[in-house]
Amino acid sequence: MSADVVTVERRIAARPETVFSFFTDRDRWLSWMGADGEFTFEPGGPYRTHVTGDNHASGRFLEIDPPKRVVFTWGWEGGGMAVPPGSTIVEINLEPDGDGTLLRLVHRDLPPQARAPHAEGWNHYMDRLTVRAEGGDPGPDPWMQGPAN
Repeated sequence: MSADVVTVERRIAARPETVFSFFTDRDRWLSWMGADGEFTFEPGGPYRTHVTGDNHASGRFLEIDPPKRVVFTWGWEGGGMAVPPGSTIVEINLEPDGDGTLLRLVHRDLPPQARAPHAEGWNHYMDRLTVRAEGGDPGPDPWMQGPAN
């Protein structure tokens, strides 16, 4: 496995179709990550979402294969993270696992200084997604307020 990759896996007690919908429906996406956003859920379609504090992520959807796979480019507009919009690739793969789903997120092409923060971020958001997809409420995102002063 390449060193420029962050991988996060979760077993979610929900069908792949349900989990998939949290990556292809604006309101469902924003229920686990982000305060606002514009999404065009089709190959080549752009997105821009307000993720945390003053941070906005943007990119384009590359592949949407229901209910198995979503691939999109990723990057940050402004801020101190050296990951410009569209400069990295996030792959979401969903596999049936009994009565649930095995989710595997792979974030490729991250520069060295961005790997640990993105691993922390994706773990945080996959935990929130897991709660939401299983029918729970993860509550307000504590990261939305930005760092405490």
